[in-house]
Amino acid sequence: MKDRGSRQRRSPLEWGVRLVLAGAVGWIGYLSVMQSVALVLPDSRIEEAHALAPNNGRIAGRLSQTLYRPSASEADRARAVTIARDALQHDPTAVEAVATLAVDAFIRGDQTEGERLLGYSQKLSRRDLRTQLMAIELAVARDDIPDALRHYDIALRTKKNARDLLFPVLTSALTDPAIRAELVRTLAGHPSWGSSFINRAARSDADPAASAAFFRALQKARFPVPDTAGVALINRLLVAKLFDDAWTYYEAARPGSDRRQSRDPTFKSPIDARSAFDWIAVNSIGISTAILPDPADGLFDFTVSMGNGGTLLQQLQILPQGDYVLEGRSIGIEQPARSRPYWVLRCQAGGEIARVEIPNSSQAGGRFQGNVSIPATCQVQMLALVARSSYEIGGVSGQIDRILIRPARAPGPVRTAS
Repeated sequence: MKDRGSRQRRSPLEWGVRLVLAGAVGWIGYLSVMQSVALVLPDSRIEEAHALAPNNGRIAGRLSQTLYRPSASEADRARAVTIARDALQHDPTAVEAVATLAVDAFIRGDQTEGERLLGYSQKLSRRDLRTQLMAIELAVARDDIPDALRHYDIALRTKKNARDLLFPVLTSALTDPAIRAELVRTLAGHPSWGSSFINRAARSDADPAASAAFFRALQKARFPVPDTAGVALINRLLVAKLFDDAWTYYEAARPGSDRRQSRDPTFKSPIDARSAFDWIAVNSIGISTAILPDPADGLFDFTVSMGNGGTLLQQLQILPQGDYVLEGRSIGIEQPARSRPYWVLRCQAGGEIARVEIPNSSQAGGRFQGNVSIPATCQVQMLALVARSSYEIGGVSGQIDRILIRPARAPGPVRTAS
């Protein structure tokens, strides 16, 4: 009974302690929730995050970076420096705060302090983009290309959003042979961003000739250039009328190609990404075409419905001035003369150079041939198979299993393009 009474007399004290402990736990929980909320708020609400967790060094560091932007006023920059210093008091590893102080030191002209802080920031983390950008600028100022690209590599490996910022700079820098050479060495390490950069370089607005030189260097280093990127680059070079550059790159990508003759005469090559220098099948309303590649029996198949016509197949040429022969063979073409397709060679600058009619396939085993003369004024040509509009009920259909334009008298051995 005495023990039970003692417990009852201590009960108010016990409840008081429990209430204090519960309050403390609640306050700690509140602070924890506020910290968690503050940490997940985006940079656009970083002021709110800092208000929720004023003693969090990392949040304060993020706020200092947001305030210390290029267009910031002197007051904002001074506040950013104060916040950065306060952040390091709470968390000496707040890399964003260190980066802010490093930027401020460089802007004030204190190179020694800036480099010291930058080195400390690098030791803390390689994931801070501003730190890597400063390191890139310092390396560029020293004309240290390998070190600059090392920091490009770090930034691109660790920050996905760095690609939108840094890829345009790198593609513009491809005009410098020294940068191209060092970038090839960097990509030889197969970084995660390598293929994405190659695709960007192929389609960028930068100098396409520089991109072509870069791609050729990659090929020599045995770094795989995706076919889609190569085709995109060739098309850019052609649009820019850099025909020789386009052909030089194509020739390197398609060994055995010869500008003195057309390519893939028997449709053997299984090409997924085709450039203008490859055979391009043209489909449109009432016209169905397909290239059916095969190492032994490749062919081009077409069907044109009644009342339709137009280009069926084409390939861009850069034939030098001289005399040529266009020859080939058809299968399954049986039409009156007014409905038969024909081959035409046009100068890209305008004007038809030559036309070769295709006879019915039952004649001469389907073989056809014609002479072509390329004038000096026509440096780029388009070879095309054209269907005449036919009013035959069944339309026009057939196949081509061989087509080649070659020199009439070759000055030397002609390499056979496959």
